Amino acid sequence: MVTRRALLTTGVAGASAIALVGCDPAQVPPVVESPAPPLNPNDWNSVRAQFALTTGVANFTTFTLASHPAGVRAAINRHRTGLDADTYGYLTANESTLDDAVAGAAAAYLHTDAARIAFTDSTTMGLGLLYSGLRLDPGDEVLTTEHDFYATHESLRLRTVRDGITVRRVRLYDESEQADTGQIVSRLQAAVSDRTRIVAITWVHSSTGVKLPVRAISDALAQINNGREPAQRALLCVDGVHGFGIEDAGPDDLGCDFLVTGCHKWLFGPRGTGLIWGRAEAWARFTPIIPTFNGSPEGPPGAFATPGGYHSFEHRWALAEAFAVHEAIGRTRIAERSHTLAATLKDRLAGIPKVRLRTPKSPELSAALVCCEVEGYGPRDAVARLRADDVWASATPYSPSYLRFGTSMLTNESDVDRALAAVRSL
Repeated sequence: MVTRRALLTTGVAGASAIALVGCDPAQVPPVVESPAPPLNPNDWNSVRAQFALTTGVANFTTFTLASHPAGVRAAINRHRTGLDADTYGYLTANESTLDDAVAGAAAAYLHTDAARIAFTDSTTMGLGLLYSGLRLDPGDEVLTTEHDFYATHESLRLRTVRDGITVRRVRLYDESEQADTGQIVSRLQAAVSDRTRIVAITWVHSSTGVKLPVRAISDALAQINNGREPAQRALLCVDGVHGFGIEDAGPDDLGCDFLVTGCHKWLFGPRGTGLIWGRAEAWARFTPIIPTFNGSPEGPPGAFATPGGYHSFEHRWALAEAFAVHEAIGRTRIAERSHTLAATLKDRLAGIPKVRLRTPKSPELSAALVCCEVEGYGPRDAVARLRADDVWASATPYSPSYLRFGTSMLTNESDVDRALAAVRSL
């Protein structure tokens, strides 16, 4: 078993010289931050006050890359100060305890065992590690969908180039706003073949806002797997980033074998953090591709799958505070709040004659992303016009591209009203 502590104490790890290039401190304005008031988790205004976001705007883009709440900012600064003052001493004295604290907080939030969790820097890193490390034999295939994110498609394409595996894609729905649970499940189920060993899907599609019925898919896949030997069962792997932190469900609720997510979107965790959760029997079919510093083949599978090397420790360790914020507010309350605001936005957008809603109205098939088209405006033009009215939205980076809003615990009813008024004025 290799640990970073062992490497440090035996003197194997060396120091690096750091050169600051092109950085003129005189050109960087000083940042003076007023302390955030104490968090009252029952008051949404108090929750919003924990974030140093620009005031006076209706911001529906906070999910793209997290703004950090006060507790996370303070933790990052605390760990950074300790590392800057005495990197070796702070790391060796605190790494084990802080890693355990993060793993424990993640396990509590997911209602799972910390041994099942590996930590990464992003969803994309997690997907790359997972789809590169799952063992496949000649003739095995992977089934994914036309709706998945680039990182899934590219990870699987690279695996095809390297190993010659077969990857197939299935279309789950024709018009996103008309997505139907029965159709989604039946199309996916029909596409699974005797050679399918991995089913790669996305919980919430960032392209349209469609939320897949993962539990129903899992149940249908279980029926197929019932007649298979363990090594031939199809593993359900889920890119969960746009459900994680916004939905009141964990991996056991979903019934998946692997859940991959970043923690710097809806969870509002430190930028550059993510995780992979897996069932013990699913981890048994995985071989890491990056050496770990904190595990062994005989130990917890999550630790063994966590890439080693030096990383942004102050951000990884501050992840515990992000989970603490969500635990204090309550996963159920956050989901209800976000869904209620999204439902209001969808219903009223659908009532505007020049708007075509592209996200299903049903909360069973949508989360907190709301996508639409506005007649006469491309999505990027619409984003620019709305931003001029202090309504911040985004354009989906897909073809076709849609205007997209994200409701969260940082938006409120007046933000929704403001967005609707701005869209009507287009």
